Amino acid sequence: MLRVRHRQEQLTASGTARVKPRDPFFDNAKYLAIVLVAVGHTWTPLRDDSRAASALYMFVYTFHMPAFILIAGYFSRSFTGRPDQLRRLVAGIGVPYLVFEVAYILFSRLSTDSDDPFRPFSVLDPYYVTWFLIALFVWRLTAPIWRVVRWPLPVALAIAAVASVSPPLGADLNIQRVLQFLPFFVVGLLLRREHFDWVRRREVRLLSVPVFLVAVAVAYWAVPRMNHAWFYRSDAAQELAAPAYVGVIMSLALFGCGLLLTACFLAWVPRRHTWFTTLGAGTIYGYLLHGFIAKASRWWDWYAADWIHTPLGQVVVTLIGAGIVTLLCTWPVRRLFRFAVEPSMGWAFKPDPKPER
Repeated sequence: MLRVRHRQEQLTASGTARVKPRDPFFDNAKYLAIVLVAVGHTWTPLRDDSRAASALYMFVYTFHMPAFILIAGYFSRSFTGRPDQLRRLVAGIGVPYLVFEVAYILFSRLSTDSDDPFRPFSVLDPYYVTWFLIALFVWRLTAPIWRVVRWPLPVALAIAAVASVSPPLGADLNIQRVLQFLPFFVVGLLLRREHFDWVRRREVRLLSVPVFLVAVAVAYWAVPRMNHAWFYRSDAAQELAAPAYVGVIMSLALFGCGLLLTACFLAWVPRRHTWFTTLGAGTIYGYLLHGFIAKASRWWDWYAADWIHTPLGQVVVTLIGAGIVTLLCTWPVRRLFRFAVEPSMGWAFKPDPKPER
């Protein structure tokens, strides 16, 4: 989804530097994950009409954001806070967050049917999909800390569990999501390339099929018994009318399920170049732009048509959602919106100091 940079340079035998080619596996994974995000948003208004749609919604929400976050963590391993890295962090994540936070709030105010037409401008209160940008900004700043912590994953899990039972944390920076999703980012920091090769083994791929089937069956069983809000990680247990200890259990259970299904998902991601590989480099565009269409579909009653609420209609809506986000990842759209998503910010930063002789 986000523009996660590979290592920028690799020395050749002659001592010159060249840009390292992108790994198609990760671009494929990002594209497939953004399709799941968009499809999940198209299913949101259909959950009350169909138990099957609601079950698929819960199934997808178990792992689509964990997969993105894990990959983001993997490509944050080299972040040490160097000036060039901080410049990319501000220009590539911080500035787009501010731009799209304002854009989404203006969009809601311009829509007379918006469910939140008077939402105030706030840097600390991410709106809709912008939460991921501010979360990634915070997570990446913490990357150097996790390299010196003796037991990074247990510490991250403990932080997530404590957050899940801490309503006083409030909504600033969508801190609940930042902390409750944190373990997936830390897992990504701990991974090496061979771990992704391991999940691509034939036996893992074969085992992932029954795991997926069981997960869908469990989700179908859980539809009338479980609150969807657990998957958003936006609230503490007490805010979901559950005892505190349930928050700790759900935090650990959702982490385990999310990690398992992420591994199963990655097991089926192609390693070769495909027709959608190049789209993986533009998933940040699909992510940030598709939210306007998703919001408009609710505010302007695009789901009011009766045919949408039939099985065939739900399939058609799913395909439309996948098609729209695919279109938003293409190069013409990226070229059109590059000023907002990938702004050129060289003018805003001081040049690197010249080394002293």
